[in-house]
Amino acid sequence: MRKLLIIKCGSTIPELVARKGDFEDWIISGTGLDRSKVVTVNVEQEEPLAAPDEFSGVIITGSHAMVTDHLPWSEETADWLRQAHNRIPILGICYGHQLLGYALGGRVADNPEGREMGTMSIRFTAAAAADRLLSILPESIQAQTSHQQSLIELPPQAILLGQSEREPHHAFRIGQASWGVQFHPEFDADITRTYIDFCAELLQAEGQNPATLKAECRESGAGHLLLQGFAGMLI
Repeated sequence: MRKLLIIKCGSTIPELVARKGDFEDWIISGTGLDRSKVVTVNVEQEEPLAAPDEFSGVIITGSHAMVTDHLPWSEETADWLRQAHNRIPILGICYGHQLLGYALGGRVADNPEGREMGTMSIRFTAAAAADRLLSILPESIQAQTSHQQSLIELPPQAILLGQSEREPHHAFRIGQASWGVQFHPEFDADITRTYIDFCAELLQAEGQNPATLKAECRESGAGHLLLQGFAGMLI
C-alpha cells in the first residue's frame, strides 16, 4: 500500500520540539493516520524524494526558511511538486502553501500587512462550498496562523477558497487535488502562543501587541477536520 508523504521543509522552535514534537508529528496526529502509513522526507536536510507515484498523497510542512531565498533544496522540491501536480493529492501548509503556489506559477513576497500571528477568522469563498476538501468546513473558521511571507499572486487557473482580514489568499486549489492553506491546521493554541512569544519583538516593531494576540488565541477543531478530510481521500 502506498503511504502518505510528508515533505519536511524545516523544524519548529527547539522548545516546542522538546515539549510537543515537530511539524510532522502534529500533522500525523491531526490526520488520525497510523505512523506506519506515513513517510517523512526531510528535504531541508537534502533527503531525496522518490517519484510522486510511489505515494498516495503529499503534505508539505511549514518552515522558518523563506521561499524567496530560493534555497537549492526548496527549488528542487518545487520541481518535484510540478511533477506531482495532477498525479497525486497535494496539501501545502504555510511555507508548503507558498512553495506549491510558487511552483505552479504564483508569486511569493513579504506580506505588505506585516506578520499574521494568532488565532484568526478565516472566511471561505462561495467556491469553497463546492470544493472536494474545503466543503467539509463551515463558511468561517478560527484557525492558527504564523507567517511573514504570503502567496501575493495566485498561480494561473487557481481558485481562491479562503481569506482573512490580513491575508487575501489563505486557501486555494489548482486542478482537481492540489490545495494550499496559509493557516496551520496542525497547530493548537499553545503552539501559536509559543510562536507569538518567539516573535514578540518583531511583532512590537510592526506595531502589533503580542500580549493581546496571545490573549485572543483559541482552540479550534477545524484544522484537524481539514487534515482528516485530506487523509480520507487517500484511503
